[in-house]
Amino acid sequence: MKIVQSEEVLKTRIFRVMHEVAEEPGFRIDRSVVLHPGSAVMMAVDDDGRVLLVRQYRVPARDYLWELPAGKIDPGESPLEAARRELEEETGLRADSWTQLSEFYPTPGYVSEKMHLYLARGLTQHTPRPMDDERIESRWFTTDELDSQIRDGSIEDGKTILGYLLWRSLTPGS
Repeated sequence: MKIVQSEEVLKTRIFRVMHEVAEEPGFRIDRSVVLHPGSAVMMAVDDDGRVLLVRQYRVPARDYLWELPAGKIDPGESPLEAARRELEEETGLRADSWTQLSEFYPTPGYVSEKMHLYLARGLTQHTPRPMDDERIESRWFTTDELDSQIRDGSIEDGKTILGYLLWRSLTPGS
């Protein structure tokens, strides 16, 4: 497959929308695609094994969601640098230990965003510095609470469900 046509339809501060055509002999795909620079997702786990989630209003969901902290990777920034910056901005936490758990495309049918999921341990509290358009509430959840809330559908955010279940599967006794 080769992209043979690409035209910008919309540009925002976070993403661009492109009309693109991909072809190979005898086959053609014509799509609108959201180009996104990628994001870092942080799973902060404290010494008691609790997981930090943030709650904020998500306009597309038209609701407040509990989710793992996450943010866009800025130009010239590595995914890990973005994770460190975003965790401190959104929650005020700094971590001594960072482990990459996964990289994944949450919606590859029409969005180019790749999420980079990190486990953050050895946490110290500092002052949060959320962006002007962010109003973020933070709360620590036990594994029992998260297990229950994922099962009953209270936790609806895909990156949070994936990150939590991946961490539980990779971490004996979590």
